[in-house]
Amino acid sequence: MNILVCISSVPDTTSKINFTADGKAFDKNGIQFVINPYDEFSLTRAIWFQEKQGATVTVLTVGDASVEPVMRKALAIGANDAIRVDTEPHDSYSTAKEIAKVIAENQYDLILMGRESIDYNGNAVPAMLAAELGWSFVNNCIGLEVEEDQATAVSEIDGGKETVKFKLPAIIAGQKGIVEEKDLKIPNMRGIMQARSKPLNVVEASGAEAQVKADEFEKPEPRSSVTLVDKDNVEELVRLLHEEAKVI
Repeated sequence: MNILVCISSVPDTTSKINFTADGKAFDKNGIQFVINPYDEFSLTRAIWFQEKQGATVTVLTVGDASVEPVMRKALAIGANDAIRVDTEPHDSYSTAKEIAKVIAENQYDLILMGRESIDYNGNAVPAMLAAELGWSFVNNCIGLEVEEDQATAVSEIDGGKETVKFKLPAIIAGQKGIVEEKDLKIPNMRGIMQARSKPLNVVEASGAEAQVKADEFEKPEPRSSVTLVDKDNVEELVRLLHEEAKVI
């Protein structure tokens, strides 16, 4: 079984987010990037299929050379090889088109990815990719089993869970549950050393045109300072709520 895992390079959740002076772009200075957590759950499941069923695992990222350290981490976790589409992603549509081009030029049985990236939270690329390829698609996947060309997936839906059976090829958008957080793999020294010699192929972008353009980014207003009131001073609390907060 050949598995392609699509991963995104996203800012670490502890990063302090800033934008350029003109507000037109995200300021990457001083930002540490990591594998998108939802993608990491799906990557770990792919490595499970590699270990249990002898699957071959390829990771793919759409991005410039700055994403390669994150791709090397995926290789250190256990992926066999990697592909980087040499263009900066601009929107979900063009990203899905670039991924579809790579899939069309190769032969994969299963595409795994996270349900969304934690930077833009669009939750759109997996479905757009499935529509582009005409493949079966499962979103919010929290369980996946594959036996030859037959697969069973469990997805999270409003108020419960849904179990579906389908034939490969298919696209799976995973989240926590497809593996548990305790099962996420941490690269060891051997994996890090092996990752240096694993293939990381750079391919040209197809030039898919973005359908969405960000005109400006703006940070939310900072929170106002907090006024502390003694627990026994009810009169002062009422006065502040009435005169300053104006909620009563």
